[in-house]
Amino acid sequence: MKYAIAAFTALLWAATAQPPDSFRFVVLGDRTGEAQPGVYERVWKDAAAEGPAFAVSVGDTIEGLNDETAETEWQQVEKILSSWNRFPHYLAPGNHDIWSARSEKLFQKYSGHAPHYSFDYREAHFTILDNSRSDQLSAAELTFLEEDLKEHNAQPLKFIVSHRPSWLLNAVVGDPNFRLHQIARKYGARYVIAGHVHEMLHAELEGVDYISMASAGGHLRASGKYEDGWFFGYAVVDVDAKGAEFRIRELGAPYGQGRSTALSDWGKAGLVH
Repeated sequence: MKYAIAAFTALLWAATAQPPDSFRFVVLGDRTGEAQPGVYERVWKDAAAEGPAFAVSVGDTIEGLNDETAETEWQQVEKILSSWNRFPHYLAPGNHDIWSARSEKLFQKYSGHAPHYSFDYREAHFTILDNSRSDQLSAAELTFLEEDLKEHNAQPLKFIVSHRPSWLLNAVVGDPNFRLHQIARKYGARYVIAGHVHEMLHAELEGVDYISMASAGGHLRASGKYEDGWFFGYAVVDVDAKGAEFRIRELGAPYGQGRSTALSDWGKAGLVH
């Protein structure tokens, strides 16, 4: 009941308090990769209470990697999401979601999308890329990205989403000489978002923000410390005529301390402010 009241209040606020040209969405990190019980469900409860227009997920929605059990796992996810189906949910395919021809068909069946696709919401454009089976973005994916951004060049705000942060090394060392970055710059894509590593990281490179999302349920690695980017949470993104503002939300007890930060508080190796 508490979450139902909070969700209703947030939706009412979103409908009345935000200017007509603004909207809010949420970004969810990996659910799986040794999924921790109860975390993903809590992420959805808290994220839904923010009153988003929709949710974007960076992938690894099922544990996967087994053709025989994959459909049952997708059906289990559908049950979890049934409480939140009033919010459109745009999935990127992760390596735990697609690993074979059979798993690709199941991803399309349960996500409602091809492995790569795009969509518009008001003045924003989102391109979802598929690097589920390769650490790098293939030439075909980059061609799709460029053609898609060219077709939607009139949209003033552009987001690029994939599962694996194929850009990570370049962004960390400040090297702009890679094709994804060149395409993003050419067509004015402002935000590039991924998951896979379960760690909150942020690098700004020539006006493009590269974001690695914190975990939405997948196990925490390395030090496991919040300041190093290891925590359970999600991002809230408020969009208006000026652009997009990210807030990074950590889950509260028993999964975290409920801390909230700006994107600028995070850097290439964790928390910087």
